[in-house]
Amino acid sequence: MLYLRSFLFNIVYYVNLLGQMILQTPFYFFLSHKSAVKVPQRCARSMYWFHRWIVGTDYEVTGQENLPVGGYVVAAKHQSLWDFLSLYEMLSDSAFVLKAELMKIPFFGWYVAKLDHIPIRRGDRSKALKGMLRDAKKEIAKGRQILIFPEGTRRSPGAQPAYRYGITRMYLEMGCPVVPVALTSGLYWPRRKFIRHPGKIRLRFLEPIMPGLDGKTFASELERRIEEGCDDLYLETLDDPVLPPLSVAVKERIELAKKRRGPK
Repeated sequence: MLYLRSFLFNIVYYVNLLGQMILQTPFYFFLSHKSAVKVPQRCARSMYWFHRWIVGTDYEVTGQENLPVGGYVVAAKHQSLWDFLSLYEMLSDSAFVLKAELMKIPFFGWYVAKLDHIPIRRGDRSKALKGMLRDAKKEIAKGRQILIFPEGTRRSPGAQPAYRYGITRMYLEMGCPVVPVALTSGLYWPRRKFIRHPGKIRLRFLEPIMPGLDGKTFASELERRIEEGCDDLYLETLDDPVLPPLSVAVKERIELAKKRRGPK
């Protein structure tokens, strides 16, 4: 039954996503930015509904009180395709930092271009980073949120962290708060796998890191907050009536969270 539900959800998810893009294309590009933002947010809400109804996967968001007013950077753990649409729906008007190659995908790339997201191109890394920072500053000045996955790609839950320098450079040059985000989406929507597991995805906006730290201190603090935040969410998962499969790496992270919390 789990495989059947997963198969059905995958079909419905992609058909729904592509169908909405095709149906809304004739008028989407004539919308104002404010109205256009709501289109992918509605796609995300339909995804939640199908995910809950077909697979039995719900989600819980906490820490919204940690979101500052005005422009800021959101640095999120990235475990699943779920993260992309979901974070876009949760934030009021975010600009994603994403690979420029994604802009070439029909419909998807057109929608991304309309919403002024920030492509980062391969090749000269120094030039690409400067271009990303230039574009990010423009969007921050508009009061938008810059959403970046600091490890650059999806990582399995519990995998060894691999944070890149780009987020540190952004922190040093942008002069605005950085909000770390911990989540558990990879337990239920694993990367590069067909299966989808029932249960409750958790996402938490953590306390922002304010400007003023040196690069090394910031990088260490960002990684600590996100990784420990994910560990805490893995631990909370144990209280759920339906558990996803937990890898050895995740179980080890749960034990670390227990030790950090100490005896109850």
